[in-house]
Parts: sequence; structure tokens; C-alpha cells
Amino acid sequence: MSSSFSVTDTDLITDRLALRPWTPGEVTAVLEGPRPAHWAEDFPAEGDHVIAGLFAEYPAWLGRYGHRQIVERDSGLVVGSIGLFWPPDDGTLEIGYGVVPSRRGRGYAPEATRALTGYAFTAPGVHTVHANVELSNPPSIRVLEKAGFRLASTDPEQNTARYHATSPDRP
Repeated sequence: MSSSFSVTDTDLITDRLALRPWTPGEVTAVLEGPRPAHWAEDFPAEGDHVIAGLFAEYPAWLGRYGHRQIVERDSGLVVGSIGLFWPPDDGTLEIGYGVVPSRRGRGYAPEATRALTGYAFTAPGVHTVHANVELSNPPSIRVLEKAGFRLASTDPEQNTARYHATSPDRP
């Protein structure tokens, strides 16, 4: 898996995106409003509401290796979110992502997934990043494949698949 990103003080920067940590004000805005002007018209999506609602219960998700907003660099608009479910479990982290409908089909989700996965491998002891996806969601499966993830297993009873990426440093 090849990823190209740079890290500023807080943001991960890719060719077209900035992956920026959530601020407390943005979490509050998702949960209670009002909408900031720097959000795409259709942000936040349902998944963003769910994740924002869980930050109080899982504060580590807002840490250095946690969840981030996906910002379109050209417009400066928040167009989705992506995150690692911290802390790692035996060197493994789960990743989740979502891009609003108005920005889908532009390759933002794979670009963000590659960058955050590459960044996850800089965390001490992290060697694998995985994602669980419903088999009935081919676009999400394509995101993972384009980001360099490989099918690890399927669960026909749950109609899900697990994809993973491993650190290039792992033998």
C-alpha cells in the first residue's frame, strides 16, 4: 500500500485533501447546530452524527490517531469524515470513513483512507488496519481495494467482509 501525505502540526495533507482533527465546536455543531459555513451543503451525514455522539464515551477517538474531518483543499469545505478507532487491539486498528453524496466518485475516500492508514503505521506498535464492510455495499469495498486493502475474511451470516492493510515494515 502506497500513501502520499505530509503532516502539519495537526493535519494530514494529501494531494487534494486535508484530514483535520475535529474541534469541540464542530462536534457540538454536528450534534446541536448551527452549521458552520465551512461545511459542504450535505455535511454532516448520518454516520457523522453517530460518530460525534460517541466522542464523549470514547475520548481517545479525538486524539492524535483518532477521527478527522475530510476537507477538500480547493474549496476548504468539510466533505466527510474518517477515523481510527483508538486504541489499538494487539497492534490492530479499525478504520471507518464517509464522504457526502455531493463529493462521491472523486476518489476522496480512497485518498483519505490511504493517508490515514499510512499515518496509523507511524503509531507505536500498530501493524494492521482493518475495516468491516457490508457485502451489499460495493462502493465501500471499492474504496478499500483502491486504498490497497485486501480481503481477509467474510462472514456470510452477517453479510460482511473484513479487509485489512498491513504495515510495509511487517515481515
